[in-house]
Amino acid sequence: MLKPMFGVVALTLLTSHTTLGATVTGGGASMPAKLYKGSADSILPINFSYAASGSGIGKTAFLMNNPMLLGATTGTVHYIGSDSILSSSELSAYSTNYRGAYGPLIQIPLAGTAVTIPYKKPDITDLNLTSAQLCDAFSGAKVTWGQLLGNPADRTPIRIVYQRGGSGATELLTRHLNSVCPTRFATNSIFTNARLPAGGALPSNWVAVQPYESVRNAVDNVSGSIGYEGPDGVDLSDNSKIARVNGLLPTLANRVIAVRSVAPPGVAADRADPSKWIPVFVNPNAGYSIVGYTNFVFGQCYKDATVAADLRAFLTQHYGGTTTNRAVADHRFVPLVASWKSAIMSAFITGTSENLAINNPSVCNGKGRP
Repeated sequence: MLKPMFGVVALTLLTSHTTLGATVTGGGASMPAKLYKGSADSILPINFSYAASGSGIGKTAFLMNNPMLLGATTGTVHYIGSDSILSSSELSAYSTNYRGAYGPLIQIPLAGTAVTIPYKKPDITDLNLTSAQLCDAFSGAKVTWGQLLGNPADRTPIRIVYQRGGSGATELLTRHLNSVCPTRFATNSIFTNARLPAGGALPSNWVAVQPYESVRNAVDNVSGSIGYEGPDGVDLSDNSKIARVNGLLPTLANRVIAVRSVAPPGVAADRADPSKWIPVFVNPNAGYSIVGYTNFVFGQCYKDATVAADLRAFLTQHYGGTTTNRAVADHRFVPLVASWKSAIMSAFITGTSENLAINNPSVCNGKGRP
């Protein structure tokens, strides 16, 4: 069941932009929310709204075109941001139920990202955890810091702060943990489903935060806490507050090594498949261990030509050059390399031969998001 608080927060965000004449409606992932909207260097145009509902609610809102999940009572969900990849079942359901009326959907990476591990342990200023130790902590296999770090004298309880509901950060974290300890974690955007057995009882001192709430603040409230969240607004070089994972902090250099190792789809069939556009990093051979992409999801077809033109203009600004790279990096994300930007522009903005571009008449005749 959706928590009422989501609607309150989402509505507040939407209303604040509606007064500016917003015509392009979206929302979703909280991790890149400040990059999208609300900061001096945010990259979305002024007439775009963005409600930070979390990736899970955002995906549902877009796939079912249900603006109420983003706090609106009427209208269309034109796009979303999501750190959680559209699953095969989600893509199949959309194709069966909505593609005939709305047209194909498009899922592309917006920027590289990482899941950071904030902690509060005043007697430790250089925390370094292996992936196996992350499994021990987040599964509850080790319940004190002494057990986790091999110091029996330290009986400080481990207080896990996790994200409630469908969260891209949760999906990225648990994808990595699943590769290391598959009997303890499945890959899932909902933490209580990812931690095995799914739905199992959690220690009483663990705390869940909403997608729009700060994990960092919840961690700082109680000594002995540790959690996970995205990189925006975090000093990624401060090892007294952010744990190293397998010896590395989530600095830009360490994330670049991991996320820039994959080429964009190289054949027409893959370019037409939304699942092929988002690289998955389970356990990178080099660089920081918990990385992935934050993604932009939108429709190919729109009945409102103005909305289609506005989306095309934004995508051209972001993928057609380096205009937004500074903002992306300042928000602690990794800008896409030129080869990825060029591939996205060729497929969905300027290309004609494969019929993938926004409002391509061969595909979108008589259909589109209303």
